[in-house]
Amino acid sequence: MAEKRDLLILGGGLVGMTLALAAAKKGLTSHVVDRADPAALTADNFDGRASAISTASWNLFTNIGLADALEPFGCPISSIAVTDAMRPGRIDFQPEAHEGSLGRMFANQKLRLALFEAAKDNARINWHAKADVIERQRGPHGVSATLADGTLLEASLMIAAEGRQSPTRKEAGLQLAHWDYRHRALIAGITHEKPHDNVAWEIFYADGPFALLPMLDTEDGKHRSALVWTVAEKDAKGYLALPEAAFRAEVERKMHGIFGHVTVNGPRSSYPLSFQHTARITAERLALVGDAAHGIHPIAGQGLNLGLRDVGALVDVLVEGMRIGLEPGDAQLLKRYEDWRALDGFTVSAATDALTWLFGIPGRLPSAIRRMGMAVVQRSSPLKTFFMNEARGMSGDLPELLRG
Repeated sequence: MAEKRDLLILGGGLVGMTLALAAAKKGLTSHVVDRADPAALTADNFDGRASAISTASWNLFTNIGLADALEPFGCPISSIAVTDAMRPGRIDFQPEAHEGSLGRMFANQKLRLALFEAAKDNARINWHAKADVIERQRGPHGVSATLADGTLLEASLMIAAEGRQSPTRKEAGLQLAHWDYRHRALIAGITHEKPHDNVAWEIFYADGPFALLPMLDTEDGKHRSALVWTVAEKDAKGYLALPEAAFRAEVERKMHGIFGHVTVNGPRSSYPLSFQHTARITAERLALVGDAAHGIHPIAGQGLNLGLRDVGALVDVLVEGMRIGLEPGDAQLLKRYEDWRALDGFTVSAATDALTWLFGIPGRLPSAIRRMGMAVVQRSSPLKTFFMNEARGMSGDLPELLRG
């Protein structure tokens, strides 16, 4: 049996491992259990999977000591262009000079490499990779997990960071609001003739948004972006099966020539899109973080950032509680965490869902109404500032680790 620790984190992905490192920075110990093979997750290839890291999330990475390792691999987002099918009336979000960028784009592989490298030699993190949990226990005096090899891990607080299909959440009986969008996100890495100028494009079509996210140029100077293209579920297999030339032609048609000639790099992949929100994100000695608590549409690139705000809030609550002598699994601390995260989690989930439905209404009249509204936002500095602060994660009651 391994030593008892403060936290038992089930799920060692981007959110789970960030939580372990943030907790360690504040003196908390953890067991981290993940089924995946780290070598497979950090294989040296770019497959188009990338994440937008908001200003607040970058502050978190900086405050836990990851900024130096990550900085060379991040592509700054200097502005965001939002358009309804490339018709007139787009919005351009650009931060003030003193605010820096709107965020940074990273290949997920680079994020994982930095997290895993920082965690592997951290004495406060006991990392169990390629491990299956066969039994979970939560009780008045602590929590435990039994691994397939018989290892028993004990802690004060269990944290579910296993993603949308979290078995820990299901086992705890926490109710989930869920619906299927009947769409899939097609993911691909592309190189293109013209530079992206650090602009992220969100092009809304009636059949789904088409996002172009700026990535760093390749070593030989090729301009590169990550593509996230939402298509109807019934059409996804057809798009994935298209010959490369035909797929490229479809991509270029959607892009209206903004980046010139396009080449698709590596394999294409896809995943189904759905909405899920858990009304309660805590139970006895249990807290949910990331997609285990709220799975949202990738329409605004906020999924990972929402999970990282969970991390910051939970660590804040636990540290403050331990200062006054409470253990991490104390019910008072879990209630404070749930209350703190309830509004932000619901608001972001509802907003991304509303955008999905709003821009999915076909027809000239709905398009004209949308573009009229976008024109109003474009001319209104207060509105643009509000939306930019939301995108940067710099609004509301920020945890200490997410402040500049």
